[in-house]
Amino acid sequence: MKVWISRLGCSRALALRMDNALKINEIFFSIQGESSWSGYPTVFVRTSGCHLRCTYCDTTYAYHQGERLSIEDVVQAVRGYPAQYVCVTGGEPLLQPGIYELMRRLCDAGLNVSLETSGDKDCAKVDARVKKIIDVKTPDSGEAKAFDERNLQYADHLTEYKFVICSERDFEWSENFARQNNLFEKSNVLYSPSFKSVGERWLAEKILSTHSAARLQLQLHKYIWSPDTRGV
Repeated sequence: MKVWISRLGCSRALALRMDNALKINEIFFSIQGESSWSGYPTVFVRTSGCHLRCTYCDTTYAYHQGERLSIEDVVQAVRGYPAQYVCVTGGEPLLQPGIYELMRRLCDAGLNVSLETSGDKDCAKVDARVKKIIDVKTPDSGEAKAFDERNLQYADHLTEYKFVICSERDFEWSENFARQNNLFEKSNVLYSPSFKSVGERWLAEKILSTHSAARLQLQLHKYIWSPDTRGV
């Protein structure tokens, strides 16, 4: 169900100003596989470009590949699908100035909008209506220092903090981080097993045996389709 960027008819995008254009890797329609909105039919807008290099990254193709589109082109592409949910992901969406206007426009259109971000960029400019899925990089991610602590101030019912668990060390570190910052009391805390690094059952049993308040999250799309399939 993917829309390839080249089919959107946007040759004029090269002339667009930076604040009115976005470098987009792909736009596609699928089932949301993560967050508390997991399972909903969702339009995904994947931006191009990321400043981090996490060990478990499964979208390395988004580091550089993409085409510049106007915000209006992206909004029209999203509204061409029969979905009420939109996920802005990457790459790292907050690297591009125009992403804030895009999210505002999508919210104004009455859509439920979520943002998946690395946690290394301050979310201050993100529209308050957007559900923020903020990564907290664990030690085994290779990017453990990549977290902007200003993002802790956004802990509320609309914000979710995601920890990708690669090992027992990651689990213990995540528990300590979440407790020290009162995330369990304020927000939804998601623990996701790093695909092929730790088992789903292992992580489930760790959550149960330690009485953790975290929510187990599996990447549903990797179980419905092949883990290497793009556009799902």
